[in-house]
Amino acid sequence: MKQMMTLMLALLLLSPATAFTQSRPRTTKRKTTRATSRRTVAATAASQALELRRTEGATKVADQIKVLTRFIYLLGGVTKSIEAADAAARRNEASPSVIAKTESSKATVKSSLQNVREGLDGLELHFRTTPGLESYYARLAGVAAGAAKAEDLAARNQFDQAGRSLLEVVNQLTDVLLEMR
Repeated sequence: MKQMMTLMLALLLLSPATAFTQSRPRTTKRKTTRATSRRTVAATAASQALELRRTEGATKVADQIKVLTRFIYLLGGVTKSIEAADAAARRNEASPSVIAKTESSKATVKSSLQNVREGLDGLELHFRTTPGLESYYARLAGVAAGAAKAEDLAARNQFDQAGRSLLEVVNQLTDVLLEMR
């Protein structure tokens, strides 16, 4: 038994150490060909372009939200003064200059609402026709219609309701912006 152990120890020491090692690697590295690397570069460029369009779209939505919130804030003050002047005119307490100024304010608000609607129409068109933004268009669709509703309400001298309609548009735009992040 002792001889057997000695013999095995001698064989172990005399045998080359490479006999016990792995003869070939078990994982293979993929050789990168020029075509593969070109495809990877092209895919990366396309992905970056898509991300850039998405970022630009989100910026346009954010800009519209800023414009609308500023407009709604100003509309609130104008609406109060218009309502007060209209009430005074109904009681025959308003001077012709106040009535003229009120009518001018109403016309300005109506014109501004038309500009807001046109801006939102442009935003919807941009999202509908820009590759990479079409998926967000479904959520964005209808914001121009909300502005058109506000425009119609203002035409009927319902400025407070027009402002409320624009608040719904801001909410919809905010939802689109949240979806885009």
